[in-house]
Amino acid sequence: MRARVAYGGAIHTATPCRGTTSVRLADGRIMAEDAVVWLPPLEVGTIVALGLNYADHAKELAFNSQEEPLVFLKGPGSLIGHRGLTRRPADVKFMHYECELAVIVGRPARRVARAGAMQHVAGYCIANDYAIRDYLENWYRPNLRVKNRDGGTVLGPWFVDASDVADPSNLGLRTFVNGKLTQQGNTRDLIFDIPYLIEYLSSFMTLVPGDVILTGTPQGVVNVMPGDEVACEIDGLGRLVNTIAADAVFGR
Repeated sequence: MRARVAYGGAIHTATPCRGTTSVRLADGRIMAEDAVVWLPPLEVGTIVALGLNYADHAKELAFNSQEEPLVFLKGPGSLIGHRGLTRRPADVKFMHYECELAVIVGRPARRVARAGAMQHVAGYCIANDYAIRDYLENWYRPNLRVKNRDGGTVLGPWFVDASDVADPSNLGLRTFVNGKLTQQGNTRDLIFDIPYLIEYLSSFMTLVPGDVILTGTPQGVVNVMPGDEVACEIDGLGRLVNTIAADAVFGR
């Protein structure tokens, strides 16, 4: 389990200090969690995201389960780290979080069969992929303003090696808004599981180390407002926290 943080004008690898919220830098220094700037825990390549990949979430949005994955790509500018700020534009009526299991590719994958797909996974982390429903042109085709906004996807806090996650197909997910549990699910309810997604994606595109697959979110999304603290948890992967901020914070 490791993170990437900025401190003192440099980027450091950090590990958790057990029993505390502090982190240990690679040089041995121990820092408070809020004394460093958290970055996405790896150098990210292509971000591949899944929509409506939990049946309960599709039902929540009044859609039938799909026969083929709904896939879209995200740019690197959409990413921020743990404890970062995500902007809620003043003109929107409905903006919500999406707690997701992020799968990190560790080996090139091209035309990989399902049976060998998990050998291409390096590890996992938590993602919170915000969406603004006001901007959605088509529920089945997320547009750029919905899913590629600067700072709209939080990734981290830790990169957890695949060998340390016994069963990624049975991980509980939870989201809390200002300490209140608002979303709960489990990766066993994915419509298209990780091996399927790697087989499917690698059938037409080459996945390379550092690529990230965001596997979708379960039901329970609610509107969030400036000042709200949103915390996403996934069993064994930690707790990813960030805050919703108004336009003024970003000089808009």
